[in-house]
Amino acid sequence: MARTLFEKIWDYHHVATRPDGRELIYIDRHAVHELHAPHAFADLDSSGRSVRRRDLTMVVQDHTVPTRTDLPLGSKHIDATRIGARKYQVRLIDVAEAAHGIVHVITPELGVALPGLTLACPDSHASTVGALGCLAFGCGTTELGHVLTTQTMALVKPRQMRINFTGSLGRGVGAKDLALHLIRTLGVDAGRGYAVEYAGEVIRAMDVEARMTLCNMTIEWGGRTCLIAPDEKVFAFSKGRAAAPKGQEWDDAVAWWRTLKTDDKASFEYEIDIDCSGVAPQISWGTDPAQSIGISENVPSPILGEVRTQGALDYMGLKAGEAISGIPVDRVFIGSCSNSRMSDLRLAADVIRGRHVAPGVTAIVVPGSSTIKHQAENEGLDKIFLEAGFEWRNSGCSMCAGANGDVGQAGERIVSTTNRNFENRQGRGVRTHLASAAMAAAAAVSGRIVDVRDFLSPEV
Repeated sequence: MARTLFEKIWDYHHVATRPDGRELIYIDRHAVHELHAPHAFADLDSSGRSVRRRDLTMVVQDHTVPTRTDLPLGSKHIDATRIGARKYQVRLIDVAEAAHGIVHVITPELGVALPGLTLACPDSHASTVGALGCLAFGCGTTELGHVLTTQTMALVKPRQMRINFTGSLGRGVGAKDLALHLIRTLGVDAGRGYAVEYAGEVIRAMDVEARMTLCNMTIEWGGRTCLIAPDEKVFAFSKGRAAAPKGQEWDDAVAWWRTLKTDDKASFEYEIDIDCSGVAPQISWGTDPAQSIGISENVPSPILGEVRTQGALDYMGLKAGEAISGIPVDRVFIGSCSNSRMSDLRLAADVIRGRHVAPGVTAIVVPGSSTIKHQAENEGLDKIFLEAGFEWRNSGCSMCAGANGDVGQAGERIVSTTNRNFENRQGRGVRTHLASAAMAAAAAVSGRIVDVRDFLSPEV
């Protein structure tokens, strides 16, 4: 019988069907960050249970970690996570380690996420690693305890959807623009209850890091999880990673990974083609990612009686019908699990090279991992950012959620490479505009929202 990529991985990991209809799925790896780890460890303490597979569990400090070097590297979450990891003898990637970084960035870097594996993480952006063909599920603290003690998750099997991206991306347009365009087109609830497969010529042309950006944004339109069929780019990316197979085991793994693709006659509950040829650089104008427009468009007007758009306009301090291009900004943030990888930093550096952050603008770069930070420094990118007036920080989640205190001031307007622009997300009263790293860099040196294509050489 013809099967989808999702079905092949799901079936391979299926353990049993429960009386309530949920299916028990074996989990190969779990990655936990310090916002949830202390609660999970406390549950283990109270129940007297232990971690079933310590060797398959990784704990990361990322959400509350200070990214400035002049601040102490500690918090109650960090300290409690250290204590719990030590007690239950699970691997801890602590703040001072060379492998430190945002959980969704370092799981691929370390080879913890690989094609065909299942991964659980108590974070909604676990879907990032779907870019490798790794089937990942976000989970709550209670579910996390179940995973830690049984190595399984009880799940309702998602419906399936495939998005085929056709055409090609234009100059200055990348995966973040494609993600915002997709969410704008389909809406924030279109993927609810679905396992999404991204496919098509645009996906095949993307590098692995760009695919991660797209997969990272899946939850923002409701998707339960997502996958991209692994290919030679993924195999090259994963080879030699610390937790990846070696020698003959690697060859055997690749042979199996090559079978992880949707069969020709497999079917989906929903399938849509999206022509990418006309997609422009995107920028969000409102208070959810679906409220995004192309850089040359105007802020939309609310339909008569429509409250959501008017509420977003009021919060964002915008007027219906005004051009999004040219709006002044106060801050720029380049970072997060969406856009903090080497390709993002290189693109941003290309935009700002020889330029300077506009007066009155605070601009921050937070690499997604210490590995990325060191590689960027070896390439001299840190000097480009520093000479342009950016702050060059240590790795961590930083302004994405502000859990470490990195937040803006009420009324400030921020162009941010994060994945969420909800009200108060980056500080009470802060107005967030989502964009790519290149668009954010252009805003930093312009002091306003602008079209990044005006800053690029013709061949880019």
